[in-house]
Amino acid sequence: MVTPAMVLAWIPLVLGLDSIASLGQQRLLGAGTWLLLLALLWREDARTRAQVAVVVAFASLVEYAFAGWLGVYVYRLHNVPWFVPPGHGLVYLGALAIGRSAVASAHRALLIRTTLVVAGGYAIWGLVVSPRHDVLGAFWFGCLAAFLVRGRNPLVFVGAFVVVTYLELLGTGLGTWTWQQQDPILGVVSMGNPPSGAAGGYGFFDAAALAAAPWLVRRLRRRLPEGPQHLVVQQPVAAHHTAAVGTGEA
Repeated sequence: MVTPAMVLAWIPLVLGLDSIASLGQQRLLGAGTWLLLLALLWREDARTRAQVAVVVAFASLVEYAFAGWLGVYVYRLHNVPWFVPPGHGLVYLGALAIGRSAVASAHRALLIRTTLVVAGGYAIWGLVVSPRHDVLGAFWFGCLAAFLVRGRNPLVFVGAFVVVTYLELLGTGLGTWTWQQQDPILGVVSMGNPPSGAAGGYGFFDAAALAAAPWLVRRLRRRLPEGPQHLVVQQPVAAHHTAAVGTGEA
């Protein structure tokens, strides 16, 4: 559980420093976040690295569209901080590590049911009790519930609920970003600060990573050279003027 511990420790450190940081200092926090992400990925396999790459790319597009352009939520310096794209990679990696841990596997059914109950209670609070009528949070809870019940890797979404809820409460509490009261696109969907079911929104990043990573790994392997062993085998074949055996025939 080293990865989740490091992610959960890095989040308040970066967000706390960002609350008083200048633009230049914020960029240094971004560089540090990239370094941590790369260090944690060093121990991971190709599929996990591909999953994180998909999350970072997908989340970056969403950030620049919904924060940088549409203003659904606004960062403190009215930009997309440099630590945000690699931060999404860390959030996914932390959720993935929680989901594949032995403890989570041993208590799979209990964790899924508990997450549904806790997240559902939070969504009801957002609709009924919160000063800001949180319709978006309730919608995203519905998405999270679907991922938990119908998803191929529901424990990853259990981990996502833990990490994302922690991140959103800290980020909005420290003023790193603020959600608008209503969506600026249609002006009809009210939102909490943060939306209660934010993990359901993040769940689309996780689902994209789980779905696209196998395809991405296959494509990369096809483009890579066969390596030194290919050269060693082919040289004596060429010396005897014999046709090389294709990979399919082998």
